[in-house]
Parts: sequence; C-alpha cells; structure tokens
Amino acid sequence: MKTRTFILSLFTAASLLVTAGMTGRVMAADAGQPQYFELRVYTTKSEAQQQLISDYWQKAAVPAYNRLGVATVGVFTELEPSPSNHVYVLIPFASPAAYAAVPAQLAADAAYQAAGANYLNTPKSDPAYVRFESSLLVAFDGMKSLAVPPSARNQKPWVFELRTYESHSETMGINKVKMFNSGEIPLMQEVGLTPIFFGQTIVGPQMPNLIYMVSGEDQDAHKVHWKGFFDAPAWKKLIADPQYKDNVSKVISVFLKRTPASQI
Repeated sequence: MKTRTFILSLFTAASLLVTAGMTGRVMAADAGQPQYFELRVYTTKSEAQQQLISDYWQKAAVPAYNRLGVATVGVFTELEPSPSNHVYVLIPFASPAAYAAVPAQLAADAAYQAAGANYLNTPKSDPAYVRFESSLLVAFDGMKSLAVPPSARNQKPWVFELRTYESHSETMGINKVKMFNSGEIPLMQEVGLTPIFFGQTIVGPQMPNLIYMVSGEDQDAHKVHWKGFFDAPAWKKLIADPQYKDNVSKVISVFLKRTPASQI
C-alpha cells in the first residue's frame, strides 16, 4: 500500500508540474490539456504467447479500460509473423493520476479478473510473455489528443509506423518537440501521413526521447506521403533552421498492424 501511495503521489506531482494545476480526467478534457499515454511493449517467444496477449486485451483489458473511461485503446503487432514479435499497446489517459489509479481499479473489477484469468494466472513454467516495458508519455501541444484513423471504424487494413527519436541531451529532446510543434505536425497532417499521436517520454527507457505514430493505407501509399513531407518547402525551411541542428541522435522505426483487440 505504501508503494502504491508513493507512485500515485509521484505521478500526481508530475501532473501538477507539467499541466500547471490539472486534476482529474474530466477537468483535463474540459481544459484542453494534453493527454498522457502509456506505451506498453511485450516481448514474446512464441505465437501462443502473442495470441494469449491479444485475447487478454480483446476480451478483458480493453473492455475494462473502457469501463474506466478510457475510450480508445490501441493494440498492435509487427507486420510479418514471427515467434519473437512484440505486441504494442497504446493507452490514453487524461492525467498521470488516472494512469496511476488503474492497477487498483483493475484489481477490484471482478468482470476483468474473470475474463482475463487465462492471462493473469499463467504458471511460472509457461508465462504469458517474456517481459514487458512501459513508458509514460505526454502529448505535444501541437496535437494534444490521440486521433483515430478512418480505417478503425470497419477494421480496414492499415499500416502504422511507430517512430522513436532519441536525443543526446534533455535540451535537444525539448528542442525536437518544439520543432514538431513549429510545423512538422500540421505538415504531416497536410500530406496525408495520418498521425495517431505524438508524445514526449517522461518515464521510460532510453531517455531522452519522443515517440509518435503515423499511418497509411499500405506501405506504398505511406512512402508517397513521406515523400510529400520531405519535398515540402515547409520541411526544407524547418530542417535548414540552425536552431534545430543536431536535435536527434537516433531514429527507430517499426511498422505495425492492428490486432483484433485494437480500437485504433
């Protein structure tokens, strides 16, 4: 109980610092404050584990999060089948306090516990996953809320690109966020890259970094949209601006597809 209270206090304090007094999910939404995102990445060693994770999110976790007021949960995996594929879960929250409250809320949800029993009660000899990492992100001012692509309504095939930009210092990480807010985000929207979210990592591995997701009908169309971005005068002006020099040290790109559990 002391550990949970400490964690809740920590994230409540972070919420106050980042959002200047934001409290509660409803207030955050009404005030136009940025969302927070948990990005969870499962490491697996078999297709059976991947199926168990997907079933858990589809039948137990996503409905439970929806009952808690989290309207849209994304669940993805890598494009090509492999026993070692990762499973990615994106969960939006209105505040760090809402995020920190979830474990206790799920523990008290009998419907969730019953629906997720196969995943939650796996034995040590046959676990549901190898491990998972979790990051907490805060949305950029240029796009404060997650956006659902038009394909989500009918689960039309769609490709998602998850991009991580690492920076060599905290200052340059903030500088790159500024660059997105100063023109990259509207340009991506304009050329059809269909952004899903943009988030600065405030807790997670390989910091400082930012993570965002863009998407498209298929990989060929996605490449065309990227070409439109890089050829645009607005991008060429941004990239030539000396204030943004050397603000990214490493780029990691992963192409994903939605699983049946996904609401994105």
